Amino acid sequence: MRQSKFAGSFYSAAPTVLEEQIKECFLDENGPGDLPASSFKQPLKAVIVPHASFQFSGPCAAWSYKAVAEAEFPDLFILIGPSHAYPISGFTIEPFETPFGIVRVDQNFARILGEKGNLKQNSIIHQDEHCLEVQLPFLQFLFKKNLEKIKILPILLSQDADLQKIVLDIKETLVETGKKAMFIISSDFTHYGRRFHYVPFCTEIKKNIYKLDEEAINFIKKMDFLGFEKFIHKNIATICGATPISFILRFLGFAKVDLEQYYTSGDLTNDYKNSVSYASILFR
Repeated sequence: MRQSKFAGSFYSAAPTVLEEQIKECFLDENGPGDLPASSFKQPLKAVIVPHASFQFSGPCAAWSYKAVAEAEFPDLFILIGPSHAYPISGFTIEPFETPFGIVRVDQNFARILGEKGNLKQNSIIHQDEHCLEVQLPFLQFLFKKNLEKIKILPILLSQDADLQKIVLDIKETLVETGKKAMFIISSDFTHYGRRFHYVPFCTEIKKNIYKLDEEAINFIKKMDFLGFEKFIHKNIATICGATPISFILRFLGFAKVDLEQYYTSGDLTNDYKNSVSYASILFR
């Protein structure tokens, strides 16, 4: 059992408070403005969603989760994020515990994927990683009446990942198991400032952060993984989930892409000396 490590810091540890916190994310001026309408069944293949504390990125994340709630419920949620602490990729089969209860891994899917050899089970790299844990309270909030039906596969991707081989392995495993999956790609965008060791410009900071993120998001909209990867390399970009984003661009090949929300922590605090960008992006 992987116990919650970030309840009480990134989000509330009290279930009743956490439920209100998530509702506020949906209703916030930077959120979608209302709660999901479960009667809709819109097509949705994947989302890119941020992973900072709820007070900062929660309203942005709510845009993605509104779309998740209004789409067909999948057999499996494949959560993919960056490993902030280890230069190693891997998945875990441990169930995750949050204040809302337990979320279980699809053990059979994980076993078949692991047997293919390009992505290994590694629970250690998941123990202190926040980028996937903070997604789970949103999923549990959306599907509180069917918590036992939520099945996940938590994957962290790092520099060692052979993305094309992993793409093929997951596609084959989906075919072999007959499962329909929805991908939740966990990534923040530009981390600017001395705190993040990234100061490529010192004037018109807000304007230049927006410009940098816009260029990256345009490659995503065009589903251009090569252009996106070249952009990351050229700009030494601090998009922490660049590898998971590159994965989903490779995996889908083609999709209708919508940017639902974008803002920075600097927009909230009016302090751009150290700023993190957040985006909610849908793939249909």
